[in-house]
Amino acid sequence: MAQRVPSPDVLDRLARLEGEVAQLRRTGWERDELPFYPTSLRSMPYEDSATFAVVWETILSPRTGSLSLGLVTIGNVVGGVNTGGEWQVVLADSTVVMSGTIAATFSYEFAAATIDLTPYRGQSALKVQIKARRTSGAATGAVAVAPRYARLL
Repeated sequence: MAQRVPSPDVLDRLARLEGEVAQLRRTGWERDELPFYPTSLRSMPYEDSATFAVVWETILSPRTGSLSLGLVTIGNVVGGVNTGGEWQVVLADSTVVMSGTIAATFSYEFAAATIDLTPYRGQSALKVQIKARRTSGAATGAVAVAPRYARLL
């Protein structure tokens, strides 16, 4: 029976191990990361409507118990007038599972929560939407919300 003798060079062995660990980490991320898709042609979908409008959405198969979701929000400043708003995460077109405000400042804020998916486990597909609306500020101002991460746990 042939035996393989490991390379005596510690740096070579360390480089190979680091590559293997990086590959294992990427594989784990690919399995549990959930992509969201913008419903706007802009890269950071801003919404200037006074009613809730969908800015990101995805459809998943609820085979896990929960969804860990992180968001980033930003208000706007138009002609010296700050614009703020509200956001919400909606499941199955009707159930609001997360909500919050978008500060009327031109600075980023972060929100995160773990959403229970057990009531939806019998469904073959579940729509998840991220909505936003402008509630204050200039009539032409806009607010933005985007997912930072989405992981099925």
